[in-house]
Amino acid sequence: MKSGAAFVDISIDQGGCAETSRPTNHHAPIYIEEDVVHYCVTNMPAIVPNTSTYALTNSTLSYGLQLANRGFPQALARDKALAKGLNTYNGKITHEGVANAFNLPWTPVEEVIRS
Repeated sequence: MKSGAAFVDISIDQGGCAETSRPTNHHAPIYIEEDVVHYCVTNMPAIVPNTSTYALTNSTLSYGLQLANRGFPQALARDKALAKGLNTYNGKITHEGVANAFNLPWTPVEEVIRS
């Protein structure tokens, strides 16, 4: 990046997306490394709690309604995006990335929602 550029790491809660990222907070939100201003505040939505709550609710309410109206297996079977949110079920890891990270067996979501 160019000298003096600003970098905002919105994935810092999951470990960050740049080699130079490290968690900061609202009291000391920035630091300069390699002549780039870094803003890596964890839990950024906390600075606007009401707005972030409405945003989260608006983006997740439909999933909750699907689960409530259809039940767990049917909702996941009908909505691939919802199914991607399942990490474990009944002792089985259903998220391939999680299974790989821990070198454990992976079971596809489709298999656990059929049983």
